[in-house]
Amino acid sequence: MDNAMEVIGSNTLIDIIGHADGVPAKVDTGADSSAVWASNIMVDPKGMLHFTLFDESSTHYTGEVITRKDYGAVAVRSSNGQSEVRYRTHFAIMLGGKRIKVLCNLSNRSRNQFPVLIGRRTLVKKFLVNVTKREITPKLSKDTIKVKKEFTKDRYRFFKKHHKNIT
Repeated sequence: MDNAMEVIGSNTLIDIIGHADGVPAKVDTGADSSAVWASNIMVDPKGMLHFTLFDESSTHYTGEVITRKDYGAVAVRSSNGQSEVRYRTHFAIMLGGKRIKVLCNLSNRSRNQFPVLIGRRTLVKKFLVNVTKREITPKLSKDTIKVKKEFTKDRYRFFKKHHKNIT
């Protein structure tokens, strides 16, 4: 095993240097690229990319408009098979005690539990992932809490309601 590689967990806190500290991030070895929650994304007539990190509903939102000349665009296919175009740019982050440069897709992650996703390209040759290690205990969604309550109340009724076509 390479001693230079830091061991990180399946989720962690990162610093987006110069923009936000202590941001929850999901480490996803199944995702190819990394992504960060961005809003108000636009390209001006001079070709400059403008965006804010997070949005007003996030505790990490500052309202700071970030402007980039060096950025790209990519078609990203989600897990449900749909493809969408996203802008991407580099950020300096602190992850697992290391300062690294990361190429991140800018996406609306407002419905995700973690505002940042760390993918394989960021991890390769720098980090080992121990999935039993976590810095953050994820909160259950309202939908999951509702399902667990319904399941616990009457498992047979739950089965009949949600699996009508199974005999």
